Amino acid sequence: MKHSNPHGFGAKGPDELRRQIEHTRSQLGDTVAQLVGRADVKGRARARAADLMDKAGAMTVQLRSGAAHAGHGVQDRAAKAGHLVQDRATRAGHSAQERMTKAGHLVQERTGHGGHALQDRALQAGHALQDRAAHAGHAVQHDPRMPVRKAMGAARRNPRPALIVGAVGAALVGAAVLWRRADRHR
Repeated sequence: MKHSNPHGFGAKGPDELRRQIEHTRSQLGDTVAQLVGRADVKGRARARAADLMDKAGAMTVQLRSGAAHAGHGVQDRAAKAGHLVQDRATRAGHSAQERMTKAGHLVQERTGHGGHALQDRALQAGHALQDRAAHAGHAVQHDPRMPVRKAMGAARRNPRPALIVGAVGAALVGAAVLWRRADRHR
């Protein structure tokens, strides 16, 4: 009985037939192993899970690296912004300090001018009152009939100069008393 070979070549002897059988068995074993591998759902799931775990680990490392890099960038920008705010606050403080110093000097200068002007007015009023008092005194000396009441009436009509003259007179009397005491103790 002759068997036909589907591949178009037959065995030429028992050794060749054994080799062909061995080759067919090997191919059949590989095919069975592939079928078993495909049928092993648990094994394939494990292999797929291990592959996904490896990919997830790699992504985790990559994400951590990216997050660390982004964190450093945010930290750098925050530090720069903090320095910028600090510089601006320092400049604003210095500017306010300069303006306050200028304002203080201006107030001091104006107060000095105002004090001098007030002192000049008081001095002029004192001189005017002194002149009036001297004129009134001369009038009283030369005209004994003129009552002292006229001089007092003038003082009542102009109370401010009278107070200034009185204060100046009191200061002069006080200074004279102190001067005499100082001369006695020398």
